[in-house]
Amino acid sequence: MKLGVTMYTYKKSLDTGALTMPDALKAARAAGYEQVEFTDLAPPEGGAVQDYAVQLRRICQSDGLEITGYMAHADFINGCGGDTAKEADRLKGCLDIAAALGAKLLRHDISWGYRGQRGDYKDAAKTAAPYVRSVAEYGASLGIKTMTENHGTFFQDSYRMEYLVDTVNHPNFGLLIDIGNFLCADEDPISAVGRLAPYAFHLHAKDFLFKDGVNHSPGEGWFQTRGGHHLRGTIVGHGVVPVRQCIDIMKNAGYTGDIALEFEGLEDPEFAAKAGYVYLREIVESA
Repeated sequence: MKLGVTMYTYKKSLDTGALTMPDALKAARAAGYEQVEFTDLAPPEGGAVQDYAVQLRRICQSDGLEITGYMAHADFINGCGGDTAKEADRLKGCLDIAAALGAKLLRHDISWGYRGQRGDYKDAAKTAAPYVRSVAEYGASLGIKTMTENHGTFFQDSYRMEYLVDTVNHPNFGLLIDIGNFLCADEDPISAVGRLAPYAFHLHAKDFLFKDGVNHSPGEGWFQTRGGHHLRGTIVGHGVVPVRQCIDIMKNAGYTGDIALEFEGLEDPEFAAKAGYVYLREIVESA
């Protein structure tokens, strides 16, 4: 298994200007990572996104970094003004960006839930499925696998994700399993990863601190789960997510892909990335 890092990990430093994207890429390589992933690229000085993607690809090649994936937000129920076909076409454009990056994976969301109307995850899966298949088919023509993540509380539970993949039913569409995100829906990561491991195209390692919902929120940096508990992102290995056990479950299920660290806590991103790399490397090497 190779270890990568999402550039979202460095978001706080990128947003404040403490790091430029080239700086963050060098920091990732210095920390030991072999791979990186990008999310919803926006050129810092305007211009075409695909040109920026080519520029980043060259920087990564120079730094000795492989680009594994491109992450794009999406909503097949509400996106593009509710025009599901238009949202699918937009994601095909994101696949073109992924191709310019040289990435082999595209993650896109499915939906963040219904607004002002009734509908559950099964309705959303059935509505989205033909359009998700069309995106997967276009991805296959480019040699890029498409996937969605347990992301956003609506499609976060493992049984909902399993239903979605079975409904889409396309060999080029699978899952990006984020072992931490299940806690946002109050689901045990161990049982969730065990259920979804056969569908995995990629794996994210993320960790959270946890406070029971009977307690008042600790404040800044904390958010509520669906069931009212409190979570805060933290350095991988410092929280409550059973990282090693989840990775072992994936390996035992036959997963041979790579692992990307994702950090979204209050700690310094560069320190968090370095500490997370050491923790994950020890797990991978001792397995």
